[in-house]
Amino acid sequence: MSTERRIPLDRKRVADTALKVLNEVGLDGLSLRAIAKELDVKAPALYWHFKDKQALLDEMATEMYRRMVADVPLAREDTWQERLLKSNRGLRSALLGYRDGAKVFSGSRFTGTLHAVQMEDTLRLFTEAGFTLAQAVRATSTSYLYTIGFVSEEQGVQPLPDERREGYDMDERARLLADFPMSAAAGAEMFQDYGRHFEEGLDLVIAGIEARFRSG
Repeated sequence: MSTERRIPLDRKRVADTALKVLNEVGLDGLSLRAIAKELDVKAPALYWHFKDKQALLDEMATEMYRRMVADVPLAREDTWQERLLKSNRGLRSALLGYRDGAKVFSGSRFTGTLHAVQMEDTLRLFTEAGFTLAQAVRATSTSYLYTIGFVSEEQGVQPLPDERREGYDMDERARLLADFPMSAAAGAEMFQDYGRHFEEGLDLVIAGIEARFRSG
């Protein structure tokens, strides 16, 4: 008789395993059956912890957030501009660590209240800098939505940083759009050098916030 002890099945272990499977099969291929197989349990065992796939996705997004917060410490002395740069750079980096990371994150709801700790601190930082609460919410949510949207498009081309989907070869694109030279040339600005383009776009968002809310 085997004396090997199984590691207890809990929400964190299931979420950790789900994130591993996500990187292998993507969101469309992610199923409770596939996760259960990786855990060497029957699929019904997962329903003790998650009522459905969306509940699991919520926990996966929360686990992604936990890891992001651990990797991106925010300082109380940050300026509001520094806070937006740090938090959105950290978010992009975290999402790029998972196949379809942006899709999982954007469509889910956090479990628990860990996210409120950082949110409270950020909103306080903004209001102490002279923003109204409504302006602070608009500024932080706009930069967040920019990052989510950017990474969603980025992962549509590069599911993982070392992968590139078929159909995004720049030379082939240029040939197909030979009659539209500006559109052909724009390909390099849309589908290459994502890190630089993200930073440029984030700078534009921050400049817009400054112009809209701090000009007076």
